[in-house]
Amino acid sequence: MNRASLGWLGIVRLGLVQSAIGSIVVLTTSTFNRVMVVEMALPASLPAALVAWHYAVQLSRPRWGHGSDAGQSRTPLIVYGMGILALGAIIAANATVAMQNSPTFGILLGIVAFAMIGAGVSASGTSLLALMASRVTPDRRPAAASITWIMMIFGIVFTAGVGGAMLDPYSPQRLVLVASAVAGVAFVVTLLAVWGVESRLAAQQIEATEPASSFRETLREIWKEKLARDFTLFVFVSMLAYSAQELILEPFSGLVFGYSLGKSTQLAGFQHGGVLIGMVLVGLLGTLLRGDKTQWMKGSIVFGCVASALALAALAVAGFVRPMLPLQPVVFALGFSNGIFAVSAIGLMMSFAGAGRQSREGVRMGVWGAAQAIAFAIGGFAGAAGLDVMRHMIASTPTAFAIVFATEGVVFVGAALFATRLGRAQARTAMLPPGVAGSLQ
Repeated sequence: MNRASLGWLGIVRLGLVQSAIGSIVVLTTSTFNRVMVVEMALPASLPAALVAWHYAVQLSRPRWGHGSDAGQSRTPLIVYGMGILALGAIIAANATVAMQNSPTFGILLGIVAFAMIGAGVSASGTSLLALMASRVTPDRRPAAASITWIMMIFGIVFTAGVGGAMLDPYSPQRLVLVASAVAGVAFVVTLLAVWGVESRLAAQQIEATEPASSFRETLREIWKEKLARDFTLFVFVSMLAYSAQELILEPFSGLVFGYSLGKSTQLAGFQHGGVLIGMVLVGLLGTLLRGDKTQWMKGSIVFGCVASALALAALAVAGFVRPMLPLQPVVFALGFSNGIFAVSAIGLMMSFAGAGRQSREGVRMGVWGAAQAIAFAIGGFAGAAGLDVMRHMIASTPTAFAIVFATEGVVFVGAALFATRLGRAQARTAMLPPGVAGSLQ
């Protein structure tokens, strides 16, 4: 199959879809969570359970990926998924409002809404990444991964800023109106972003059709591939470490360093600033450097994971030497390291998605996306629960945080070790004579 590749404009246009996804998801995971807990005085476990439920639904990612592989175009599934996501966000806003006066009805409606959100993210996000994996040339993958994720963060930051301003002063009607506006704009942006992209690519390529396989058969074939299994394990372990500090970093700044709410929020700005700079650096270096981009991205992942582990070790120590080790630069270093690791992992994911005897980018992206969703669901809960357990067992709050941060650092080191093993078997096989190599696959 001779496939036409995406140009820089096409990559940026598809990045707008990630911006749209991020703008809706930040409402469901942050804004609705805040409203339920603060304005409505509901138990914090309720929004946490709904967010965990939306991650659980994302176990459907491989199935959506198979659907995008089987179709003539991935664009319809991207648009369909965004439609489900946008509608789910609007229903979630109404469910949040309904919980005030009709808790049972509101919670049931919320379960339906967050299922739609999880399904929409799975369908649109998996199909989008599969399209990019199949149509971005290897030399552009580091920059493409950076552009896509930077634009997603931009969508989150823009919606949090503008949407947050529009929500003040809070009222239930205003919440539904803002959520509906964000969802509607995100859907329109998606339509404009994907319009004509695949049709132009199709006009430039020669297609060779392959016999269709069932989902179970395709999944079974992919799981037999050592590279796919190894990368699934790497994604799970690395994202477990990546997400475990998400819910405890701001409490750490308040309980141990005495930060106010406003100062803790500013601390998140240091972290996200570091993430953005790390992502931009990977994109620039990955584009400018010559040689094997896959090996370069593996090295960048290892560096990012080890640097993240060192930053977490510094956080663990910071609680005991507060006057000598300021928190802001350590948190910036953690964000910077996370940005390098995360965007390199996405670039490597694009490279590995088309590997194997047959192109199954959608299913492979779906399997890895499902592993990421499970890791995020477990990681956020495990980090917070681990802290609660340690604080119950140990009288010293800095010690409790230090144990949790150190554990996360160890998991990052494990992820770095997994990353060094990725693709080794394929590299050894490529060096063998064709007949021998074929007998080993």
